[in-house]
Order: sequence, then C-alpha cells, then structure tokens
Amino acid sequence: MAGQCGIFSFSDDWEVARFLYYSLLSLQHRGAETAGIVTSDEESIYVYSKKGRVDDVFRDEEQIKTLKGWYGAGQVDLDHKSKLPFSNGEISVCFSGRVFDYDGEKIDKYDDVQLISEEITKEYKKCDAIGCLNNVTEKINGIYSIIAVTKSGDMLIARDSYGVQPLCLGSLKFNFGVVSNESATLDVIGADFTTDIERGENRIINRYTVDKYVKRENCNSAFCSFEYVYYARLDSIINGISIYECRRKIGCELAKQDDIDADVVIGVPETALPFGMGYSEETGIPAHLGFVRTGIHVRSAIKPTQTERLIGVQLKLNPIRTPVRGKKVILIDDSVVRGTTMRNIVYTLRLRGAREVHVRIGSPRIVSPCIYSDLVPVKDELIAADLTDEEITEVINADSFSYLSLEGLERSIGLSRDKLCAGCFTGEYPISWNGE
Repeated sequence: MAGQCGIFSFSDDWEVARFLYYSLLSLQHRGAETAGIVTSDEESIYVYSKKGRVDDVFRDEEQIKTLKGWYGAGQVDLDHKSKLPFSNGEISVCFSGRVFDYDGEKIDKYDDVQLISEEITKEYKKCDAIGCLNNVTEKINGIYSIIAVTKSGDMLIARDSYGVQPLCLGSLKFNFGVVSNESATLDVIGADFTTDIERGENRIINRYTVDKYVKRENCNSAFCSFEYVYYARLDSIINGISIYECRRKIGCELAKQDDIDADVVIGVPETALPFGMGYSEETGIPAHLGFVRTGIHVRSAIKPTQTERLIGVQLKLNPIRTPVRGKKVILIDDSVVRGTTMRNIVYTLRLRGAREVHVRIGSPRIVSPCIYSDLVPVKDELIAADLTDEEITEVINADSFSYLSLEGLERSIGLSRDKLCAGCFTGEYPISWNGE
C-alpha cells in the first residue's frame, strides 16, 4: 500500500508544493519506486510524477516551482508501474488499495485508479462534492484510501469501510488542513493531529468547510497487521495505537515464548530495534546496537528484485564486531519473506565472530500474499509457506529460529483477530472478489 498526503491551505497566499515534498519524504518508507505531486490554484491542475525516490524525482528546485497552488496531494508507491497521481485535467486522484469490482463489474489491476478518477469526474459534474464521493464509494467493492484534488477547489478524501490502510487528519494552526496515512507526517511539517479518518468515512475540504459523511458500518474493522509489525514509522500513531509501544511489546511477547541461553540481544535496524529492547526488558539479557547503516535508508524487503534486496541489505547493515564477537546472539527481525536476506545477515554475523545466532521474528509466519498491494509476494516465494522452523534454521544457517505467534501479535497490538486483517499470516481476507 502506498504513502499518501494532502494539504489544503485556507488562503491562496500559500504555495503547498514544498510542504507536500517534505510530507512525501516522511512517507518514503511506504514506497521508493515512484513519487508524484499534484497541486491546483483553481485555474489549472499541475502534476509531476516519475520513477524514483522523492529526493531524486524532485531534485530540481525549478520542478517544485512549477507546481503552483494552495492545495494539493502527493503519493509514493512501491510499485514501479504506478502512474499516480492520475490526472485528467479536471480531477487528480491519489489512490492506494485494490478495487475488485465497481458497481458489480470486475476491475483489472492498474485499471482501478483510472476508473475511480473517471467516475469521480462524472459524478462531480452531476452533484456537489460530498454527494459525488458518496455515490462513487458506495459502488466500490475493495480496499482503498483516496485523496483527490479538483480544479474547482475541493479536496475529496475517503477510507474504505474496513479501514485496512490508515488515514488521519491534522491542521497547521488555522492555515492548513493536512491528511496523511501516518501521524508522523503531521509532525514533520509542524501540524497537529486532529483525528483519524474513520473507516467508511468520506470528507470534503475546501476554503469554507470540512464536511464529513460516515457510511453505515456493516462490518468489523480490518486494520492491517503488517502496519504495526513493519510498514509504519516508529514515531507514528496508527488507529490510536503507538507503533513504538506495539513493537516493544512484540519483543516482550517473543521473550515469553523463549528459553534461550544467550549473551546479547540485537534488533535489526530500524524496525526491529524496539523488538530487541522489549526482549531485553523481559529477559534481562543486554541489548546492544549490532549494526551500522551505510548509504541511504533502503527498506530491502519491498524492493522489486532479489538483487536489489540483497544490495539493500549490504547498504544498510554492516555488523559491529564488538557486541557479537565470541557471543551467543539473539537476532531479532520484523519478518522473513523469502529467507535470502536473513541468510545473508546471519552469514555476516558469523564472519564478525558470533559463536551462535538464534533468530527470532517479530511477526507470525507469512504464508500468503497481500491481495491488496505488492507488499507481500506470491505464495511460491514465501519461505514459511512450505518449510518448518527447523528447516528454515538450516536454510539460513542459524542455530535456532522461531516466529511470533499470532496470539502474541494480537496482544501486542491490543486488538483481537476479528479487528485486524491478518491475511498474509492466515490466508483469510476480509474482502476479495464480489465481496467474498
């Protein structure tokens, strides 16, 4: 699932493009394959998007200056085929998720954002902004978050009834309204958190009002479990839950499942550092910083090719010799998808002198792809789908290996399974084709 943000200034004295640029930088971890910004001044819609990281796509200062206007939106994506924001000159849409069918008609992947854009444009010509958004979202069978910018001065915001992807609202004093997937974006640009966009909620922001319409909720929430394990920033609050505290509790849960004689606990940066702290807190085994990052911040698990994933690991993780030399190491990471990068990490620890390496994973076994995004690959690429813990131990050349239990994850998040989407761990999804 992508990273999205929107900013609406209540005065046309502001230019929001640079604020959107910094907002996208705060969401870079949600996708480094494409980046785009759309703005408007009620005369035209200005769009620029390209493959690459945010700071590369918008390296040229003149490019930022061409994005005129006091309201706009932006998106980063982990899909290199993404063409977002999608614009038709009247409305530009930042879309994340998956529409399976619209008004009963099956929709192919990559056609959904164009379809939603066209439908919003069609409905917008027939009724007011909130009526337009309500009419469109009532016909969607799928998982989505939408931030759309119109040339007429409205920003349209929608979150699906299950709330799989997070979305929150904030303000920068009385100057801006801000929407983003993560509260950390608000912090970065100096805005204050106001509220989460509720599941099933549609909102309209313009110079005169912030209107809200909440559809009748006929289903349980299905907040994405992987947001809490891996996807979201440590400094974010997602659906009212602190990501840092959740990950610290994951470490405590891992320790309660364990009985390993070890000398040091090491969490893999950045996501698993709180796992290691929680594990150490529960067991009394000291936690140390075991790796130094080199190069740019690369989330290797979501790179599109195996070569890029391996290079990403080498770029970001260079083991520190002193904490591991001659030691029995408990190595904690957020997840194991294919196993190749973890094998590489274990190998480098042994090269630096680790006597034993016991791998603990802060998520349950990933046995099924994410059908709502490209975050988790197809089942054939998932090491946990076919191998036992003992077999994975041999594959990655560790001394032992185990996952967090699904019950342990629920306790760490503080939500029961019927409130979460755990499809990648169970193969059961809240919604798919034809609403099944």
